[in-house]
Amino acid sequence: MKKVWWVVIVVIVILAVVGGVFFSNRSRRQTVSVPDPKSSQSEKDSAAVKAGKQLSNNNCTGSGSRELTRLPMDESDYAMILPYGLMVGGHVTPIDHQYFSPTVFNSPRDTYPVYAMADSKIVDIQPRTNERGTEYRFVFTMSCTFLYYYDLVTSLTPELKTAVDQRKFSIDVKAGQLVGRIGGQTLDFAVWDTTKPLMNFVNPKSYEGEAWKIYTSDPLDYYTPEIKTLALSKYIRTAAPLSGRIDYDINGKLIGSWFAKGSGGYAGPGGGREGYWAGHLAIAPDYIDNSATIISFGSWNDGEAKQFVAKNPTDPATIGVASGLTKYELYSWRYSKSDGQMWDNMKLARDLKVKVNENDSGGCVLFQLTEPRVLKMEQFPNQKCAAVISFSGKEIIYEQ
Repeated sequence: MKKVWWVVIVVIVILAVVGGVFFSNRSRRQTVSVPDPKSSQSEKDSAAVKAGKQLSNNNCTGSGSRELTRLPMDESDYAMILPYGLMVGGHVTPIDHQYFSPTVFNSPRDTYPVYAMADSKIVDIQPRTNERGTEYRFVFTMSCTFLYYYDLVTSLTPELKTAVDQRKFSIDVKAGQLVGRIGGQTLDFAVWDTTKPLMNFVNPKSYEGEAWKIYTSDPLDYYTPEIKTLALSKYIRTAAPLSGRIDYDINGKLIGSWFAKGSGGYAGPGGGREGYWAGHLAIAPDYIDNSATIISFGSWNDGEAKQFVAKNPTDPATIGVASGLTKYELYSWRYSKSDGQMWDNMKLARDLKVKVNENDSGGCVLFQLTEPRVLKMEQFPNQKCAAVISFSGKEIIYEQ
């Protein structure tokens, strides 16, 4: 296959390798029982508190949401906020966190300060060391049902570094209090509200290995008016919901996230080791331009996770068992701005549109729903769909 355009490579490097694809085994194996939508309200309330206690290591009090009164970075220090829902590299299914992208992306480590977003309690800081150095993942709680988190912080304040060294995590912080610094990569951020589990996942139990995922909430719902206005001024997405989304499943339809049969759902074999995403598959709208359909593979022809745009696709939300065999032509893509110029992925821009790179074909993929939640898939790298008649016997079965 021809090399993808350099901008696509830049996105992968920025947001997949640097953007927190790899979590510690400890965090990935953390599980929370998913709610039963048929439960009574009192049962749901109890389940929400229980989930929050598990996510906060039993270090929380009270319930209910709170206001976030401060953004995690200074306005001048980040160029834009990327929404939930990107699919890139090992993030095969739509990503459950936003990205604060530094004003100077290739800045030295520790260039920009990172702050607490509200009066809250730090209940976990997880270090992760790689070739770039040590990075930190934070969990903050404001009640037993309302939490937020950061990842990829490149250094800690002395107080917090001591806490990490001593394995002590119950630290009260004030809104705007310095907690660390970041540089040379994005800051991951998300809000979790355990009273509002996402309801569009056909099988929430598939996500038990990512305890927080089904509680991913729109941060705009919790900002003060002042910081909501500030955040929106740096949003690149213009379609509702502006913060993006991750739950695209429709029961009996092709659209959404899928997992290879017997692979263990989102956590994968072994509950979260490196490469857990190999059994993942997603067919969902692009995270910026919802008119484009992205096909995201946990393992493409060469065994690596890869994403493609489907050229002139049939809407996957309309494809069901009765549709029979469905073919998609796969290509790389870039984003064009309203003036027709290509986006550099570094500076704030809006009204971005996916532009198919017709000179860079990845091949063809065949799909067929054999039951409402059972999908056959086969890849045909470097082949045009016109030359593909049917499955060859090498198809993979996926479930939701």
